[in-house]
Amino acid sequence: MLQVVAGRRAAASLAALMLLSSPAAAAAQAGPAADDLETAPQPPASDPFSDLAAPLDPSAPLEPWPDLEVDWPDMEEAPGSGIADTPDPAAADAAADRRYAYRIEGLDGVATESLLAQFRELSTLEEYRDDPTNAAQIDRRARTDAELLGELLRAHGYYDALVTTRVESAPAAGYSVILVAETGPLYRFAEIRLPGLEEATGGDAPALREAFGVARDDPVDAQRVEAAQEALRSELGRRGYAFAEVEAPEVTVDHESRTAILVMPVRPQGTRRFGRIIVEGTPLFSAGHLETIARFDEGDPYRAARVEDLRQALVQTGLISSVTIRPVAREGTDLVDLAVAIEPAPMRTIAGEAGYGTGEGVRIEASWQHRNLLPPEGAVTFRGVLGTREQLVSAILRRNNFGRRDQVLNAQIAAAHTDRPAYNARTFVLAGGIERQSNIIWQKKWTWSLGAELTATDERDVDLDTGTTRRRTFFIGAIPAYLGYDGSNDLLDPTSGFRLSGRLSPEASLQSGSFFYARAQIDGSFYQPVSDRVTLAGRTRLGTIFGASRDRIAPSRRFYAGGGGSVRGYGFQALGPRDPVFDDPIGGRSLAEFAIEARIRVGNFGIVPFLDGGNISTSPWPRFDNLRFGAGIGARYHTRFGPIRVDLATPINPQRGDPRIAVYVSLGQAF
Repeated sequence: MLQVVAGRRAAASLAALMLLSSPAAAAAQAGPAADDLETAPQPPASDPFSDLAAPLDPSAPLEPWPDLEVDWPDMEEAPGSGIADTPDPAAADAAADRRYAYRIEGLDGVATESLLAQFRELSTLEEYRDDPTNAAQIDRRARTDAELLGELLRAHGYYDALVTTRVESAPAAGYSVILVAETGPLYRFAEIRLPGLEEATGGDAPALREAFGVARDDPVDAQRVEAAQEALRSELGRRGYAFAEVEAPEVTVDHESRTAILVMPVRPQGTRRFGRIIVEGTPLFSAGHLETIARFDEGDPYRAARVEDLRQALVQTGLISSVTIRPVAREGTDLVDLAVAIEPAPMRTIAGEAGYGTGEGVRIEASWQHRNLLPPEGAVTFRGVLGTREQLVSAILRRNNFGRRDQVLNAQIAAAHTDRPAYNARTFVLAGGIERQSNIIWQKKWTWSLGAELTATDERDVDLDTGTTRRRTFFIGAIPAYLGYDGSNDLLDPTSGFRLSGRLSPEASLQSGSFFYARAQIDGSFYQPVSDRVTLAGRTRLGTIFGASRDRIAPSRRFYAGGGGSVRGYGFQALGPRDPVFDDPIGGRSLAEFAIEARIRVGNFGIVPFLDGGNISTSPWPRFDNLRFGAGIGARYHTRFGPIRVDLATPINPQRGDPRIAVYVSLGQAF
């Protein structure tokens, strides 16, 4: 709250002006606080709204008003009114409901963007502009908004501002309301005083003064002073002043020189260091687990940003409905303990979905999850899928912040039956691993994972030598690893930067003897802004399997291409060589894909023309002949969670059986 003091100079009514920056103050917009009226600059006696003492109700019923500024039935027109003296037949019935439009004149040379935004938020003319109303109510709204605009102008440094109203009648358009502003000169600060700031230690005072941001000769802008006050508080917290106090600013205005003096006392109260974490109330997590999540240790310099980071990390767990972190001074030391009180969120979730796809058939999925069944943060999910081409039962453990911040322990056991055009597999999987990954709040530069997997799978495919179907059982052990670098500016909707990642999975297989092979894949993408609305994006994916022939590798472990996350325009896994009997894809030992698209954004919507290409080869090295191309156009609707994607694509050089049109829907960009 910006306070105004009176003394040798005339004082300005900025205390009331500061309230106008909040929507909660809309009910009080009729005038400044009572204490300020004595020292506020008084409008001339001819001011048409100088006699208003309280807010006027814009929806009040029509009643006689001696000062009404429009023609009134059976009444002599008041001299000096805002309506032209010549009788207007269209305005003869002032009680009739008519529409109106309004405009503001006289703000040339005034920085109006924030001022008009505040005005529109609080204006009664704006709020009811689409509702037909009578002349008396329009006049009252105009007077109320004239006073509002005057207060806003004074809050922006125009202390001599005066706003009058004019109402004109137009037979075709109803009423036209004009607010005429006489801004007067802009007042500026002659002096800025921050007493007590010199008590800041370690030479912090100059940097803190710079963070305040308001200087001599700056306009006397209440909103800017309030923002500078908050910036100073933040900088004090960032530099370790855990218990710093910034008092309300006082502004003394000199109307003769059209200047002001700002005084805002500051009490830094010394820098502090982090102490220990204390859990208050019923603990959801132990203090030790909270210390694992926190990005500071006991004895580190206190930083308010680290406290806020801890709060966000606790919310990110999904286990908390509310959290309060309170700094507590440890007596006789410079340590600050953090008292953390947590309100748990519901822990259990039941989810389900059902759908139909041309390549998938009918598919129904259901899951049950307890997000803290194995505390701390040990989420257990039981999942089942029943579909035309897939049936699955699985149990998954995911423990977040395992051992260190943002490190995740995963474990899974699953039994599945998958029926694809390329193969039919009955599989049992036991897998586990540890990873470090990005999330919506914290997008990390480096991510990685390392795991182990045991798979028993019975699979049917086509024997190319005999042209007959066969079933084989494979026992596979794998050690998959992943390393990625993300230099883009957004996780779901990047517009600049690049990404690069690599995967390597050494595998041992038992099927008619034991053999070893390795799967490797490299992915890269770039995002280049062309203009404020257009981003050029491209990606490449290369993969290889070396150490064994394609026929010895289980069909489910081979490379496939085609579909929404691969080469659009083609069916899922439809690219590459096919068997001569059923014309089904058989997969390969190498993969080559690329895509390029132009992302054109207009507001919350976007249009994305794209070109994809790729192939699958039986050789161990990616090949760039016999490429299949798909092209199309996509639509995007941008939300704060990322864009919703709808892509329509067609194959340019299709194979037999490829569709003419393919549609893909998902959340996030294609890459």
